[in-house]
Amino acid sequence: MRILILSPYPLHPARGGGSLRTSNLLAGLSRCHHLTCLSFVPDAAAATAMAPLREICDLATVMGPPTRSLLRRTGTTLTSILPDMVLRSAALSYRAALSRMLAAEQFDVIHAASLDMAGYALMAREFGSSLIVLDEFNAEYLVQRRAALNNLRWGIRTRRPSALISAISSLIQWRKLVAYESHALREFDRVLVVSEHDRVSLARLWPRADLRVVPNGVDTARFAPGVAPVGGPADLLFTATLDYRPNVDALIWFVADVLPRIRARRPDARFVVVGRAATTAVRGLHNGESVVVVGEVEDVRPYIAGAAAYVIPMRFGGGSRLKLLEALSLAAPVVSTPMGAEGVEGLRDGEHLLLGASPAAFAAAVLRLLNDPALGKRLGLAGRAQIVARYDWRAIMVQLEDAYHTLPGSN
Repeated sequence: MRILILSPYPLHPARGGGSLRTSNLLAGLSRCHHLTCLSFVPDAAAATAMAPLREICDLATVMGPPTRSLLRRTGTTLTSILPDMVLRSAALSYRAALSRMLAAEQFDVIHAASLDMAGYALMAREFGSSLIVLDEFNAEYLVQRRAALNNLRWGIRTRRPSALISAISSLIQWRKLVAYESHALREFDRVLVVSEHDRVSLARLWPRADLRVVPNGVDTARFAPGVAPVGGPADLLFTATLDYRPNVDALIWFVADVLPRIRARRPDARFVVVGRAATTAVRGLHNGESVVVVGEVEDVRPYIAGAAAYVIPMRFGGGSRLKLLEALSLAAPVVSTPMGAEGVEGLRDGEHLLLGASPAAFAAAVLRLLNDPALGKRLGLAGRAQIVARYDWRAIMVQLEDAYHTLPGSN
């Protein structure tokens, strides 16, 4: 098949959950299909860095999307019917490049990598009979609903006006996304989702949508035990993109409400944060002693291998977390909120990882691992076995191929 992938950001080097997912799907598809990728890039350096992808696909890049000021984003929040995540990827230059590409070549599949690119993919209707596929990384309306409720509770509890303003903003985006995602579900031939939970959530918006579960995955050969560890004996590790709202919220909650409970019993515990694009709020958590914000690293595996506990203190979000798959694949001892482990099927509390919803429960689970390394080793090995069996990218490619080839409406 001839497949066109539309990406809102560079896919090499892959940074963040969306780019990791799409780059791995791209690599898997390239073994049997002719691929073209049209991708936004922020600058010339990013375009140059994408060059290795030319070995597996025809690559075209567009500078952008344009930067939007906070004032402009605030204005469109109040005046536009479109959600912010769609507006952030709007660019006439990308539309023009895609139009030229569609006029010059017929594709069997147009694959929009995330809801950001939905409008572009639907342009293909004017040029032929391609299968139009949307890859939904999250049920986005659900993410914003959870964010609104979480910020509302946080704002009332702490009496912080900023949290209440965030709650109102998320509430507005939630309502916009309900309308926009409902429209997308009607228009696309097929919609890929990363979990059964997301499939059910999106089916509520449009029950007749052709929704197929194609999970997130991990390279279990690369993320395997045996990596030389980095870190101290009581390091608690969090890795993520550090400007993504659910991740920022998770960090602030953990440092404010969970970490003090841990350090009251284990003063040697140290919270280590690894990831790119740290916001001012995240950098402000660093004190060099109990909290160390490392920032972006070339290879995250040694940090995961050296962690006494890998923590996922997510309070809202959606989809499934590639960081959880990576940690479990490395046989790391994991403590997560139930929300953080959502979307990864088959995981059981006390068998593959430990779960804790409240600050007290989360802290107690971390302390169990700090005080019983043998428990962490048992959980890690069981977690890796589960991920190898169900979430290696090679197995997931079979599900993607099936989603492309089966007839609309068949499951």
